[in-house]
Amino acid sequence: MFKALSDPIRLRLLSLIASHEGGEACVCDLIGLFDVSQPTISHHLKVLRETGLVGSERRGTWVYYWVLPEALAKLSALLQTPAVPAEASA
Repeated sequence: MFKALSDPIRLRLLSLIASHEGGEACVCDLIGLFDVSQPTISHHLKVLRETGLVGSERRGTWVYYWVLPEALAKLSALLQTPAVPAEASA
């Protein structure tokens, strides 16, 4: 998951999807926000989906994406470090 998020475009896509109204975003809403082609955006979304960070659903000709809360919880748990007593760090 961290490797997938190491790309600035994927990190921004995840952020945009998470903050989009209703918690999901159409690929059509995301394409114009980047200075890359639609196939490139689709590739990055595919990586996020295959990594388990986002879910997706095709509705007509467009695909909608949403962030999977369990993936964010897993990332959050990995980032939490136990508190180190002050005297142990000195």
